[in-house]
Order: sequence, then structure tokens, then C-alpha cells
Amino acid sequence: MNAQRILLIQGHPDGAARHLCHELAEAYAAGAAEGGHALRRLDISTLEFPLLRSVQDWEHGEVPEPLRPAQQDILWCSHLVLVFPLWLGDMPALLKGFLEQVARPGFAFHRGAKNPMQAKALDGRSARVIVTMGMPALIYRYVFHAHSVKSLERNILGFVGFAPVRETLVGGVDQLGEAGVLGWRDKLRVLGRDGV
Repeated sequence: MNAQRILLIQGHPDGAARHLCHELAEAYAAGAAEGGHALRRLDISTLEFPLLRSVQDWEHGEVPEPLRPAQQDILWCSHLVLVFPLWLGDMPALLKGFLEQVARPGFAFHRGAKNPMQAKALDGRSARVIVTMGMPALIYRYVFHAHSVKSLERNILGFVGFAPVRETLVGGVDQLGEAGVLGWRDKLRVLGRDGV
């Protein structure tokens, strides 16, 4: 595997406490360092930005100043890793607000493309989505069809060109115990080392 330029986005909105998302991101980062990959990190909880409230603003407004470096990091990366907890069946609102702000026309996809499937401005990059949740991952995947993760993969990441998009679903987090957490840390470290 060639060395990757990895952007690791911590999507947990609570930066004041340490959560499983933080442990998994640390493990992935440690593996990436072992694998010789270049790594940049972005913690959503540290960013202050307004939510979008109109199509006009999304299409023609300016990206908030605190998010411009995030766009540069996205352009820099060859592999994006997004870590977040499942809240009410979806990504936390702060992460969704971040993605809405940075994935604007002219940056994430080309303006005025006649075929939306050919408008992808961020192609040539891969991604991994790492999601923690209270329910068992098999229930989320097979009963709920992993609907929100599939939507993120297809309607946001895939739409702007990320491919392939792989997922890691960590379920039953309240029942993992120390051994379970260590097991997941080991798995994420290997993924980081391999740059996938």
C-alpha cells in the first residue's frame, strides 16, 4: 500500500470528555504513524461556525473563516476518515452542519454541471466512516439497513467523488468492557497502519 495523506475528522461534538470515538481515532492515528502515512487531524468540537439556513447562502454565501482550513485539508487528503457516534439514528447535528458548510458548490462539486453524476470535484480520494452506537451493529445494519451511514456514503461522500467508502460500525458500546474496547482499538490501529 502506498503512503496515504490521511485527514482524520473527529466528529464527536463533545470535546470536553473522552469518549470511545476519541479512543478509536487515537488508535487509527497511531496505526497511520506506524504505516508511514501523513496525517492531519480535525476535531469538530473545537470549531465555531453558523448553521446554514437557506439555499441562497449554501449556493452563494462565503464559507465561514474557521472552516477554510478544513476545506484545504480535504483537498490535501487522499483518504478521509470520519469518526462519530450515532445519535437519534444519525450523525450529530454539529457534524452535519460542518459537512453542509464545507461541501458547497464550487468546492465539493462543480457548479453548473449538466450531469450531476459528473460534477464530482473531490474524486480520487477514498474514505472510511467509523460509527459508534448503543445498539448492536448487526441490528443497525440488517434491521435499520444502516440508513444514515448509507445516506452519508452515497449522498454526501459518494456524490462529491469519494470512492471507495468503507465503514466500521462499532455497536453495543455500553457492553464492550475493557477487553472489547481494546479489541476495537487493535482493529482500528491495523486499519490506520494499512491506510484504509
